[in-house]
Amino acid sequence: MYDPAEDPYCYPGTTVLRNRAGLRDQAALDVFEHEAVLQRASEPMAVRSLGVRQYRAVHRHLFGDVYPWAGRFRTVRIAKGGNPFCYPEHIAAAIDRLFAGLRRQRWLRRLSADDFARHAAHFLAELNAIHPFREGNGRTRLVFLALLAERAGHPLDFERMNPATMLAAMVRSFAGDEAPTRRRAPGADRAAGRGLAGISRERPRHPCVIRLTGADRAKP
Repeated sequence: MYDPAEDPYCYPGTTVLRNRAGLRDQAALDVFEHEAVLQRASEPMAVRSLGVRQYRAVHRHLFGDVYPWAGRFRTVRIAKGGNPFCYPEHIAAAIDRLFAGLRRQRWLRRLSADDFARHAAHFLAELNAIHPFREGNGRTRLVFLALLAERAGHPLDFERMNPATMLAAMVRSFAGDEAPTRRRAPGADRAAGRGLAGISRERPRHPCVIRLTGADRAKP
């Protein structure tokens, strides 16, 4: 991993990401980012195909007011909990392969709730391992999941989503265990009314209007 002090995304001698507001205090940046992302999440977003370009557009839509590099793949190595994510030189090829597989699966359409949960869990686990952006991966992944689920006919119920549980499931998936993600994916706990997310019988709010947290922050 790179020395945080040498991270070009951060202000010299700090671990604070360079941002459009020029904030050099992490607490102040956290507040600014949270408010800016929530505002952008409440605004309409053009959705075309569900490919890599759209995924980058989601990140740019959410974080464009905070970071000048929003929507661009990172150029530094990062890790979380001692686990390194995909090296930057391999990100483009890895994410292209992942989305090509999703396209071959017809974007998970015409699947039962359980089959959608299983395939979506694998997709999310692989996307988490790639971690293409310097910051904001978890929130971008969540919004894209909402778009994918809605188009597949399995809209998500974010009122039943537990961010801490989702983070734990992503950590488990990084170690190769996708079961927690599948159990808490759409439809898995529908009868009990529990879990990370559920299938809603009503049309959901705009996919970006969700509870966003800063739990996806990784370190260089």
